[in-house]
Amino acid sequence: MVHLLLAIIYLSFISLGLPDSLLGAAWPSMYTQMSVPVSYAGILSLLISAGTIVSSLLSDRVTRKLGAGAVTAVSVAMTAAALFGFSVTKSFWLLLLWAIPYGLGAGGVDAALNNYVALHFASRHMSWLHCMWGVGASIGPYIMGCALTGGQGWQMGYRYIALIQILLSAVLFLSLPLWQRRPDTEAGKKDGGQPLSLKQVCSIAGAREILLAFFCYCAMEQTTILWASTYLVRHLNLSPEDAASLASLFFLGITAGRAVSGFLTCKWSDRDMIRLGQFIVILGIGVLALPLGRSGAMVGLLLVGLGCAPIYPCIIHSTPAHFGAENAQAIIGVQMASAYVGSLLMPPVFGLIANHISIALFPAFLAAATAVMILMCERLNRMKQH
Repeated sequence: MVHLLLAIIYLSFISLGLPDSLLGAAWPSMYTQMSVPVSYAGILSLLISAGTIVSSLLSDRVTRKLGAGAVTAVSVAMTAAALFGFSVTKSFWLLLLWAIPYGLGAGGVDAALNNYVALHFASRHMSWLHCMWGVGASIGPYIMGCALTGGQGWQMGYRYIALIQILLSAVLFLSLPLWQRRPDTEAGKKDGGQPLSLKQVCSIAGAREILLAFFCYCAMEQTTILWASTYLVRHLNLSPEDAASLASLFFLGITAGRAVSGFLTCKWSDRDMIRLGQFIVILGIGVLALPLGRSGAMVGLLLVGLGCAPIYPCIIHSTPAHFGAENAQAIIGVQMASAYVGSLLMPPVFGLIANHISIALFPAFLAAATAVMILMCERLNRMKQH
């Protein structure tokens, strides 16, 4: 039963990744059809991220009342309804309405599953859990690309994903009895101690550094997700269909990288894995910035995805070692909030840059966010060596 539940949790994280990449893949077709500025993708992204932040902050209270399984099932159902709403909408302003359950559902799944796995399963499953997100995020733009290439339009791309989410939601509702059979792990037995306020968390040595690093990582990742396709269309003059397919390489890189990093963490430390990922990200951004056309974009996006793979799960996993087990839960919670704020604020900022200056600054924007992340991680490492 435990293994079946774990498989269902992995399936749920695939469902979390499916819609994450759709807006970036579809936007080059969406904004022209709706006759809105290209920067309006930032508004949609901001509203979705805001819903994610709200549901994450409420997740502890809601999960205590309903349980992790019910929260996950309801959240996936909300996301499915929102995606179906996208598929039948031709007005940008109605998209804003559907973006509310879109974000609330995604945040509910993310917070509930990360917390449940941290409490009830071994830590190695964290990397593979996020690998499953990459599976979903890789499939999403591929399905959208097929819909666009087949002349069905971006609405059908959203509808296909909505139907998959409906099926996953049905599986989750049927699996609810399994969630009552909680594995008896040490993580589940430990007393969480007194909760820490945001002020107390920020007063811990190194906490501000890791929060800013998390903010910059998610700013870089989410900006890539949202704007890669549009960059390829407007800067490299690729077709929207070709751009959507190439953008999926970013998610393929994350997926393959996290599958491998789950094994590499058995021999390499979290610090080494984070540094390796950061080096590969910088390499990928450098290739993307070179005037190499379609081939450079292909290699660059794949490398950026591979580099991103170990950073997020290894930062989470290294938190107890850096700050102590007694502070880990509070700091991880604030890390997630910082990540969502980065996802909320920075893609719209780049949207303004693209609209008023040039979308050619896309690699420079990613490089700046990555540089600050590296600086903060290394500053934390120096602090914890003393």
